[in-house]
Amino acid sequence: MNELGIVAALAAESRPLGAAKRHGAAPATLRDGTLLVVSGIGPVAAAEGARRLVLSGVRALLSWGVAGGLDPKLVPGTLVLPEAVISPEGRVFPTAHEWRERVRAALASHAVCGGRLLTCREPLGSTEAKARAFHETAAVAVDMESSAVAEVAASQRLFFLAVRAIVDTATDAVPRAALMAASPGSGSLRVGRLLAAIAAAPSELPALVRLAGRYRAARRALSAVARSGALSATS
Repeated sequence: MNELGIVAALAAESRPLGAAKRHGAAPATLRDGTLLVVSGIGPVAAAEGARRLVLSGVRALLSWGVAGGLDPKLVPGTLVLPEAVISPEGRVFPTAHEWRERVRAALASHAVCGGRLLTCREPLGSTEAKARAFHETAAVAVDMESSAVAEVAASQRLFFLAVRAIVDTATDAVPRAALMAASPGSGSLRVGRLLAAIAAAPSELPALVRLAGRYRAARRALSAVARSGALSATS
């Protein structure tokens, strides 16, 4: 039986985990036997991906990928291992303590923070929206999938963990072109939409280049987690 199932919104976010074998509509299998679903963006897609993993017999669920910073102290590449995730409705789902602490211990040489992770239905693109969310929830970071995965795990009494790496910080406004390229429910960025948005607003190009650099820092952090060998929920 496969112990661990991972939900990643985008194929690009899943690549640090390594090559995965595809078996038709079934979840992909990583080299160590972990199951992977690239769900697409947003809580609805993530919940569906988590349910597919449950049907495949996993005993633990992990939400994996990048996040936006809400705490101004967090820099690109900071790893967020939250003690709990908050749903758009305000429900709080704790993560598995021993599992989280084992991953944290394996990453002692990297910038890691705990706290709470907020899930939103829509991207928080402006610095004002991020500041408001930080003030209202005290969450250190935000994504669009983790609480949906956590809710499925809670309903099945499975272990749950979220691993997220910061891309855009609390002081970064996300370029509109990037938001347009990230289509809800899709597991990939829409390049055509991105190019069209850049053509319509070429002044956003410097911000997109800066965001690409921040994404590389986040990807290096996720790669460090994957290499640590600590993701297994039953080690």
